[in-house]
Amino acid sequence: MLTPYPPVFIAVAGLVSPNIMDSPVLNQLLRQLFRHPACQSLRRPPSSISRQTRTFLTRRTPTKRKSQDDGMLWTKRGDYPKNIDEEYWQYPTVTAKDLKNRRERPRQVKMLTREFIDEPFDFNQIEDGPAFHRMVGERYTEFEDKLDEEKPDIARQLWHTPTELFKPYYGETIARYLVSNYKLTLYPYHDLIIYEMGAGNGTMMLNILDFIRDTDYEVYQRTKYKIIEISPALADLQTKNLLDTLSSKGHRERVEIINRSIFDWDTYVHSPCFFLALEVFDNFGHDTIRYDARTQTPQQGGVLIDANGDFHEYYNTQLDPVAARFLRVRQAAARRPFPSPLGPWYLRNLRSAGPFRKEFSSPEYIPTRLMQFFDVLNQFFPAHRLVSSDFDFLPDAVPGLNAPVVQTRYQRQTVPVTTPFVHQGYFDIFFPTDFNVIEDMYRAITGKLTQVTTHEDFVRRWAYIEDTETRNGENPLLTWYKNASMLMTV
Repeated sequence: MLTPYPPVFIAVAGLVSPNIMDSPVLNQLLRQLFRHPACQSLRRPPSSISRQTRTFLTRRTPTKRKSQDDGMLWTKRGDYPKNIDEEYWQYPTVTAKDLKNRRERPRQVKMLTREFIDEPFDFNQIEDGPAFHRMVGERYTEFEDKLDEEKPDIARQLWHTPTELFKPYYGETIARYLVSNYKLTLYPYHDLIIYEMGAGNGTMMLNILDFIRDTDYEVYQRTKYKIIEISPALADLQTKNLLDTLSSKGHRERVEIINRSIFDWDTYVHSPCFFLALEVFDNFGHDTIRYDARTQTPQQGGVLIDANGDFHEYYNTQLDPVAARFLRVRQAAARRPFPSPLGPWYLRNLRSAGPFRKEFSSPEYIPTRLMQFFDVLNQFFPAHRLVSSDFDFLPDAVPGLNAPVVQTRYQRQTVPVTTPFVHQGYFDIFFPTDFNVIEDMYRAITGKLTQVTTHEDFVRRWAYIEDTETRNGENPLLTWYKNASMLMTV
């Protein structure tokens, strides 16, 4: 997620649905966060807060519709009376890049949705799958205990990836794929050049380099590993971990850590390379699109942040160039039907004419930032081979097609909410990836051939699965990520 400013939690109109606000855990979270000094001036009388925070479901009000030429439609909260048409025309439209150096949360602006969103286990000694679940929970408890000793934080956000849970085995699996394909097609005429985006702690880098050094030293001597990291803190952590042990220090001359956003990339890389994008698509910014049920005309969503820091969702019939291009490319590139919030094409006219028809469809979240990532690969890495993985389905998502899971963590419990318009820093937002759609778009943008496979099938082919097998024959590396897929250039 794009979070250029420090977290401060504010009561927001339409932020959370009534059933979530009735959660004792979230109520306690809100009370705790409002003790933060930066929030004190934002308090309202109790009746005002209650009225505003119980208004997630929206109802369109015809009296707030502007003239046709401005293309803007407000989605008014049913019990929130404030007229914000005037603010819409007064407030500037900003991007995440505009807010990059701000030290406080923005107010009196509006943004497009995509800008708003923008130690290993000894598996052979574990009894079975449930035992592995318990051990993961224990590891997280130990980890949070250590963090709380230094700085207690009841709203700390945590997540886990296969790279961290199954180290070094998952990294070794990726390494086998890379080395095998390198030796088949590029060796000995080119070096093995690996780019990784979203490297986190640098665990994948260390596991891959350790494996190549230990199994094929001749290839290791020709290996160059480059991390593209947007976060200065993570870039420093990756450097620290690289120099932490005598074994990892030996990789230093083969590693380059580039502290830059991939979307700011401007260096042409002519050499053949592998580009790793593992569990990063789910955090890319998405745009919100809804459709007129009668005309099937798309409308693009955005969020206005008023002077009080409250969020107000709106839709505009005038799509910005990025969203409009995504819809065009998806339509032109599709080799198979793709889902629509309007439903199957042969039922759309019937639904729009029915007595209980809705004027607008539910929202669709389109991965516009992912399309821009493909543009970067095509423009600056023409000889790349993409290796990507992410979730193709997520449970407990907010309403909508391709909608994200939005959740926070409070007192070591996960608390889901039902809208993506939440204050970043206290909430994680994860989007599922429709691999059928993005495979077609990737092929259209880059002109490359691809393969999509399930995470399980990839691991079965390239991992030594006995390394992660429990004593009763279960294998968490195979079963834990059944809702994940991989897209690779062939």
